[in-house]
Amino acid sequence: MPHIQISHLSKAFGDTLAVDDISLQVETGEIYGLIGPDGAGKTTTIRLLCGALQPNRFKIGYETVIQIAGVDMLKQTDPARAQLGYLPQRFSMYEELTVMENLRFFAEVRGISEATWQPRCMQILEFVGLADFINRRAGQLSGGMRQKLGLAVALVHSPTVLLLDEPTTGVDPVTRQDFWQLIIRLVAEEGVAVLVSTPYMDEAARCARVGFMRLGKILLEGKPDELRATLNGRILEVHGEPLPMLRDLARKDINVEDAQMFGDRLHLRIQLGSAQAVIEHLQTIVPTQGGRLTRLRQITPQLEDVFIDLLEGQSPRNSPQGGR
Repeated sequence: MPHIQISHLSKAFGDTLAVDDISLQVETGEIYGLIGPDGAGKTTTIRLLCGALQPNRFKIGYETVIQIAGVDMLKQTDPARAQLGYLPQRFSMYEELTVMENLRFFAEVRGISEATWQPRCMQILEFVGLADFINRRAGQLSGGMRQKLGLAVALVHSPTVLLLDEPTTGVDPVTRQDFWQLIIRLVAEEGVAVLVSTPYMDEAARCARVGFMRLGKILLEGKPDELRATLNGRILEVHGEPLPMLRDLARKDINVEDAQMFGDRLHLRIQLGSAQAVIEHLQTIVPTQGGRLTRLRQITPQLEDVFIDLLEGQSPRNSPQGGR
């Protein structure tokens, strides 16, 4: 049985439908990524999962289901929450308390005895790399250390399900890497099911499966490699200058469906089988317009390419959420 199972989940705030009839499941030992821009509905979905919000029921004949480790969140809220570890976007620890005092407080709120929480807290602090900072006040921790403390608190009661709401937003790249190594180790060693929301596509690539979310709907779901494979042979990478001019020239090619800036380069989404024609055309036209190409090659698609293609509707695909 999946450790997280959602069916026909919806939530409206006034006239705004923040979550629109989504269904998904996460298996034991799996990391599932909810990917999408701000306002997509990721945070609302996670808050519904942990019982902080109550869903709306709009569809007659369809039952709304939220199950956590086999426990019904809507009917048995407290037992379901006991299976959950939750790390919200905003730092929610008590800043005047030390690292250990925060852990102790949340352990005792969970009803964990001193004989149990003391060794568990030290084990977790070693795991997240905070064992040397147990007496430091939470308010004096760096951003990355705060996130590690938040993770430690989420793990103090040995949950079977972990909900992470954009856990690395605002921290530096090295800390992001360290945090993800912790999550991967946690899944391998304790077999928890993890649902993580993130706006970062490089983090999405670390997940076993991802769901692309926009305007409250999961538009597409699958393994990262499988999703990227839908655009195999259709992405060209362009380096040169000036990039805005190169983009405009590329978009005029009948074989180019779209051209997007990716930092210091362009990604062109092209018609399948047209790579050589597009390359030859750009190599011919760019110099005549005063531009310069330094690299032009076919590359493996990235998840950003898949998401952009999906949003633009250039390659219609049936969602695994079929029937929503």
